[in-house]
Amino acid sequence: MSGGTEDATRAETIRPATVEDLGGIMTLERASFPSDAWPEAMMHGELSSPHNRYFVDVLAGQVVGYAGLRALTGSRDADVQTIAVADASRGKGRGRALMRTLLDEAHRRGAREVFLEVRADNPVAEALYASEGFTELGRRPRYYQPDDVDAVVMRLDLAAWAAGRAPQSPSSRAADAGACT
Repeated sequence: MSGGTEDATRAETIRPATVEDLGGIMTLERASFPSDAWPEAMMHGELSSPHNRYFVDVLAGQVVGYAGLRALTGSRDADVQTIAVADASRGKGRGRALMRTLLDEAHRRGAREVFLEVRADNPVAEALYASEGFTELGRRPRYYQPDDVDAVVMRLDLAAWAAGRAPQSPSSRAADAGACT
């Protein structure tokens, strides 16, 4: 169950990533994607690009999650580049909080649509994205190498997502207080 205080506490742990976070991000990158982790130089470039925005989720001084977005300011679309949460921190809403942070940033930059690819062998991530409103557009066979795993290409209507997150009245929040997210 997710409550307002828990959500606020979790949100406070997420902040914009800097190149100083590279070591923690790469440790998590290699643990999360052992067969196809991005090279450190590539991740450094991602963190340094003005067209990207990365966020880290920090707990007790350790990076326990990170996520990246490519969204040129004023562009109609944005792409989720990556998202990862440490094994010990999964199932606690941290992935959802990171995804919502990316979507808020894409909306702030003026995007109307957000795209992503997810491994077809990752049903937990695919279900998270679908629960936020992403829909499957198609598949890219054998996209993830060297594992020969298909990519599920997904799209989100960001304007509809943002409209659905508009502030609720106190009575509608009370009615939703027991909902699991």
